[in-house]
Amino acid sequence: MTESTLDRARLGDDDAFRALTDPFRRELHVHCYRILGSVQDAEDIVQETLLAAWRGLEQYEERDSLRAWLYRIATNRCLNALRDSRRRSREAPELPFELPEPTRRGEPLWLEPYPDALLEGLVETAPGPAARYETKESVTLAFVAALQQLPPRQRAVLVLRDVLGFHAAEVAEMLESSEVSVNSALQRARAALETRLPPDREGPSLPRSPRTLKLAARFADAVESGDVDGMVSLLTDDALLTMPPVPLEYQGREAIGGFLSYREEARGAPLRVVPTWANTQPAFGCYTPDAQTGIASPTGLFVLTLDGDAVSAMTWFPDPALFEHFGLPATVDS
Repeated sequence: MTESTLDRARLGDDDAFRALTDPFRRELHVHCYRILGSVQDAEDIVQETLLAAWRGLEQYEERDSLRAWLYRIATNRCLNALRDSRRRSREAPELPFELPEPTRRGEPLWLEPYPDALLEGLVETAPGPAARYETKESVTLAFVAALQQLPPRQRAVLVLRDVLGFHAAEVAEMLESSEVSVNSALQRARAALETRLPPDREGPSLPRSPRTLKLAARFADAVESGDVDGMVSLLTDDALLTMPPVPLEYQGREAIGGFLSYREEARGAPLRVVPTWANTQPAFGCYTPDAQTGIASPTGLFVLTLDGDAVSAMTWFPDPALFEHFGLPATVDS
């Protein structure tokens, strides 16, 4: 950032303001997604952040970096959004079909998948020296889902400190708090997060590695052929199927197999799938075919969590509105 660019932006030069803020727009979007768990909410907050920065550029004192100043605005806007119950419904939607009895029932988890196309160029971004998580690890569904179960302030502190690597003093200033308060919130958040993250096993294959692609292709083939046994054979013994925000969970091959068989029978025809990537994980847009028209319409989106050569979690998002974020077609020929 040059002094002349900042001066021009403060005088109302749109191009100069974009030159200052565009380099941070994508990482701010991911930051807001981590805290809010929603792609659309993240986009709304980034827009609000940039508008607030534009209006408040005269108050930017340059004591901190422009990046830290923008994160301060974005984080507090996220916290305001979480306090605003009007921003989105807090009731889990009713599914348009019945389901077999789940393994357990929990609380609604407000979470959406994040398109990998929006992560391009971020995985290599070096976090601050205090960071504990790599960028690619901190956008996985398991990590973001665990974040959503933390109180909002703890959520923000953990992301700012352990994901982005800001120092305690910087975070305290962003949140208008004290270092003691920030460190206390961080300790509680770390302890809670450890209980919610899945245990380390063999670990996932590298994103888009031949190993990952082969397993994803086998799963897609089984889905399109209606081969429930084939899908189940690719699962770990304790695999978990969830459907955010629907508070039903199916764990283990038998329970998941029962769920998949039930849905295959109810549908009467196998799904069609279009591969994509979400949260650095293989995903599929799923389409239900119409026997009369031959056209398959969006049904939902599957995201797979891999553990070595098996699937340890299947996350089903029953919201066709997500397809637009992933650039998936509105219909496919069945």
